Amino acid sequence: MSIFARFTAGLVLSLASWHSWAVIEYSDTQSETVVQLIEQLEQRHYAKLSYDDALSSQHLDSYVDSLDGSKMFFTEADVASFEKYRVQLDDDSRKGNLDAGYEIFALFQQRLEHRLEGLIESLPVDVETMDFTVEESIALDVEDRVWAKSSQELDERWRKTLKNQVLSLKLAEKEEEEIAPTLVKRYKNQLKRVKQYNSQDVFQIYANALTELYDPHSNYFSPRRSENFNINMSLSLEGIGAVLQIEDENTKVARLVAKGPADKQGELRPADKIIAVGQGEDGEMVDVVGWRLDEVVELIRGPKDSTVRLQVIPAKSKSADSRNIITIVRNKVKLEEQSAQKEILEIPAGDETRRVGVIDIPAFYIDFEAMRRGDEDYKSTTRDVKKLLDELVADGVDGIVVDLRNNGGGSLQEANELTGLFIEYGPTVQIRHSSRRVWRDGKRLRTPYYEGPLVVLINRLSASASEIFAGAIQDYDRGLIVGAQSFGKGTVQTLSPLPEGQLKITESKFYRISGESTQHRGVVPDINFPTIYDTEEIGESALDHALNWDQINPVRHRRYQDMTTILPKVTELFESRSATNPDFIYLEEQVGLAREVREINELPLNEKARIAERENREAQALSIENKLRSSKGEELLLTWEEHDEEDEEDSSAAGGQTDEDDEEETPDVLLTEAGNVLIDTMLLKQQRIADTK
Repeated sequence: MSIFARFTAGLVLSLASWHSWAVIEYSDTQSETVVQLIEQLEQRHYAKLSYDDALSSQHLDSYVDSLDGSKMFFTEADVASFEKYRVQLDDDSRKGNLDAGYEIFALFQQRLEHRLEGLIESLPVDVETMDFTVEESIALDVEDRVWAKSSQELDERWRKTLKNQVLSLKLAEKEEEEIAPTLVKRYKNQLKRVKQYNSQDVFQIYANALTELYDPHSNYFSPRRSENFNINMSLSLEGIGAVLQIEDENTKVARLVAKGPADKQGELRPADKIIAVGQGEDGEMVDVVGWRLDEVVELIRGPKDSTVRLQVIPAKSKSADSRNIITIVRNKVKLEEQSAQKEILEIPAGDETRRVGVIDIPAFYIDFEAMRRGDEDYKSTTRDVKKLLDELVADGVDGIVVDLRNNGGGSLQEANELTGLFIEYGPTVQIRHSSRRVWRDGKRLRTPYYEGPLVVLINRLSASASEIFAGAIQDYDRGLIVGAQSFGKGTVQTLSPLPEGQLKITESKFYRISGESTQHRGVVPDINFPTIYDTEEIGESALDHALNWDQINPVRHRRYQDMTTILPKVTELFESRSATNPDFIYLEEQVGLAREVREINELPLNEKARIAERENREAQALSIENKLRSSKGEELLLTWEEHDEEDEEDSSAAGGQTDEDDEEETPDVLLTEAGNVLIDTMLLKQQRIADTK
């Protein structure tokens, strides 16, 4: 009997058979915890949502989706049996009654264990009998998938899923005799972890299905996860410096910590999916597909100077079957390595060469401990930038570009004080509490400031404090903002203890002095540069239940110049220049190819069709690469493999480490173009002043 026939016979489980299993039960402490959690959400969360029948209904859907978001375990009948809980969860939870959540989990756990046990038993035979000449495909978008009407329909989904996994490994050049053992090991690991689930795990899933309806940054942390929160899942303490999140059964890179080990190594990227982790230079690669986030974090974390290897599916891969191994040496993210840095760009402008000062700010940092000690030389973003700014002015630069690409934020105090280096006086940000009280913060004393031309360069990974600074510069008309729309995180969270674990809750929201929130929308540049980052994958707007953008009253503030009079001409010059710039054309075409890959909604399970699809993507990528090489008089590539070999040689020659900002593989063109925009702005303003005399 095949695995799928056995599932048909064995997956229709009665309630009586459930209870032959070791059922996980909740504790009195968890009953107290859910009551207090609801009280805090209703009283303190910015959204002011009541946990009523409507939210109870959403909670049920969210919980079921948390357990089986890919719709691979529950049937339509199973989900229908949960309907009796739809408007009951709120009433029960207020009383500390968690029966519904634990009963739903018990069925899910049994479905999952049966499925994994069946896969493990029959995988070797099933792999041997797979026919990759059949014309069929598998859908990639699980959000539009409906619940299976029968266990037979689930079996068919699993047949295609398993076939796709086998084909992906085969095309990733996995030895055929190793494919079945690899998958068996994966499912055995998943089964082992499923059987280790305890009451804290179940409660955390159930509680977060509720908290995340308020907003994606409000979370319940079990005692175990509370320990991990101390490093914000960033692995910044003796780790790699990457913020991770779970997407379906994969661990996805949300962002990199500026100047951390992964950022400096240069190969790991936001939206990459980590599928295996190995210790040392040659340790066994442990498959982590289906693992919990805290388990993956523990595997990646390790002693300083030790090596970890990550097998990833690159977000920018030309094929769904691509696999890369990235080797990273663990280390601490050092404050001095996050320090602002300067450089000078030489920008041709007609018959002259203009000099533009660049200040790269990886994070908004401050050494609080040294400041509290009274150390007069404590490090901070503003102190470092002030020194660099004075040096650049002394060097006679024509203007300043502040580079905030990939700056995920940090100290709000530093964002305010940094703005004060570029304005004489005034507020920087408004903070609105859930009580609706509004605080304003900024530069209170009139002091000297840099008055020269200013451009701020941002991208999709510029977040939080970066958005406050860029938004203030834009609102004051102090300079132009160029690049890509920023992340859009405009909320503030606080931690509160609960009888068991902690609640991270969104209590406040950031607003610009214009009254506009930075939440969801972020900062929209005055001039948009192309970006490879997908706004549907990265950014606040990509998160479910993100709080909306809104406005409050603006603050009266000075406008240092009227940018609207010159912005159309600056934009026209930028578009004219980028239309003939080979590097910009290359980036635009890369963005277009990445968009095409993202729009693929199904994959062929026919091997020849799959290879043809991959070769087509590689041919497109090769054409784009050779067009750039041709424009620069460089030797053309014959195959895409030559490009990959060059990348490997470059990485090897650099020892796998680089301090350069390698954003989107073409950092120079973006930074140089920011310099061009600054010079255009300066010259147009000078011309306008001359015309008025």
